[in-house]
Amino acid sequence: MSSFEPNAILRGAQLTVVGTVRALRNPQLFQHEHFRQAALAIVGGIVIQLIIQIPIIAIKLLVWMASWFSDLDRASWDDELIGGLNFLSNSVLQVPFLLMTLMRYITPTLDDIFMMSLKWVDTTYVEKHQRENPQNLREMYYPNMVKYSTKHGPSKSKRSTKESLFAFARRYTRKVAMWLGIYALSLLPVIGRFVMPAASFYTVRQSIGTVPASVIFGSGIILPRRYITLFLHTYFASRSLMRELLDPYFSRVRFDKDQKQKWFLDRQGVLFGFAFAFTIILKTPFIGVLMYGIAQASTAYLVTKITDPPPPPEQSEGFAQSQVAWKNKHDFLQLSLDKLDKYNTSPDGLQPRDFNADLRPSPGKKFT
Repeated sequence: MSSFEPNAILRGAQLTVVGTVRALRNPQLFQHEHFRQAALAIVGGIVIQLIIQIPIIAIKLLVWMASWFSDLDRASWDDELIGGLNFLSNSVLQVPFLLMTLMRYITPTLDDIFMMSLKWVDTTYVEKHQRENPQNLREMYYPNMVKYSTKHGPSKSKRSTKESLFAFARRYTRKVAMWLGIYALSLLPVIGRFVMPAASFYTVRQSIGTVPASVIFGSGIILPRRYITLFLHTYFASRSLMRELLDPYFSRVRFDKDQKQKWFLDRQGVLFGFAFAFTIILKTPFIGVLMYGIAQASTAYLVTKITDPPPPPEQSEGFAQSQVAWKNKHDFLQLSLDKLDKYNTSPDGLQPRDFNADLRPSPGKKFT
């Protein structure tokens, strides 16, 4: 079964809607520190956008002045130049996404939102199924997950934070360089028109198969370049966004590189469907930055549908490997929206327990 089939993408989009609705019902969400910081990020975004726009506006002004002395109606270089500048601003630099991602490495606010929302998902699950036999209910996610440390060692030094920032900077620089390289090659005569379609084919062939990727390649040759550029940008941006939103989960449940890659491959259709709508919204000026916190809150709901409840940390050996393959994937994708909890049930023989006690915070307990 392909993990990138249309049904998986549709189910991911459905989880976006359901997760967002449930997250917005949490009365604590908009009281969180994140939205004050998001407001500061908006101000920072405006400043950075102005800095970026100054050379763009200057170049556009020079092109306009050049039109006084030269007939640019028959030339195409000016359109290519302006198009490239807009591409750099909107698709390559992605300032709002950059600011919110950097915030993750500077402050634990987004991690706190994830954990707060995970607790809320457990709470609403208990309320929804309070009339059912506790033996048939799933284990809670929050009580054990909150016990996992996000630290990579005995102490989280400033050096580890710097290393995380440098790692992000390398990824971001590599992505910007890739986009600039693809765009520059697409401007070459003759072979330029094949660069974007070829990049699309290479990018999605492993995920959706050779035949569908070939269709995308052929469409990219026929359609205007802006459509294939939009497709590529949305695909890469959705993948990047999903990895960032899942960081609170992976910072606790330790996967090695191979396990993590397989984990994403087995769920890539659902993850793309979930991230796609948020990717579009996050590109909206000002609103996008505020929506990042809601996307992070919704991810807590997503995690409860595509993973198993974690065991206590002292019993977690082998748990990551057990999560590489998504159990009940086929059955879950066939469920109707009102039965999404069906396959999150407890193992046979589980003794009844006080779920509400699991969700009561310990005195002085903070998210870690």
